[in-house]
Amino acid sequence: MRPPSAAVGAPAPVTTRQALIPFLPYIAISLVHCLLIIFGLPGSGFETKQLLMPALALAAVWSMWRVRPWPRGGMALVLLALTASWIGDGAGLFFPGLPTLPTMIGFFAIAHLAYVALFWRAPGISAPKRVPWWALVYAVWWVVTLAVVGPHAGALFIPLGVYGVVLGMTAAFSTRFGRRVAWGGAFFLVSGTFIALREFMGASAWFGDTVITATYTLGQGLIVFGTVALLRASVTDAKIGAPAHA
Repeated sequence: MRPPSAAVGAPAPVTTRQALIPFLPYIAISLVHCLLIIFGLPGSGFETKQLLMPALALAAVWSMWRVRPWPRGGMALVLLALTASWIGDGAGLFFPGLPTLPTMIGFFAIAHLAYVALFWRAPGISAPKRVPWWALVYAVWWVVTLAVVGPHAGALFIPLGVYGVVLGMTAAFSTRFGRRVAWGGAFFLVSGTFIALREFMGASAWFGDTVITATYTLGQGLIVFGTVALLRASVTDAKIGAPAHA
């Protein structure tokens, strides 16, 4: 009989340093992208923007490549969120005949709904945490944001309000997946808030873009890094807890 710790097919535990290896291309592209924007270098990050989400999707798949059984539900939602984010990032590029801001909001709403489904249903994640009481702060954020930005949104007031709901839900429900993912949800929310301030209230483009870029890349990276770590750990725990084989 094999001891439980030697369960057949269980993925070997990985250290944080090892877990970061698949994310190195994303980290490198994010740093270059941020530097291009912060220092106003040629292109202002246009060349790197559309590489961000593919690099993060690659990191997610690479992290789970040898994990069996493949956590299809969880990975499908992660990849859906990243794909919708990628299209949202390139809304003006992919849909030149459509208004950029509403198109971007639409695709990022899809991304957030995918994350909400991931965090709420937790497919492939064993024993997710409960949403803490302090997550109500995100409801307060939504009310304040609408009160401040709403009067300047014009015809986009309702889309802004709906998008704010799904953005706040992403941040609130991300707390179920632990500290890393919760920080990712919070940074993603900060990014979305500064987009609203820039687009509707004329916030400083340089400052706004710097904060948006830094918090967006950090938020998405933490969400995916934390989620794949939980998916991998859940598969390992399930196999260790499975009946031993002769």
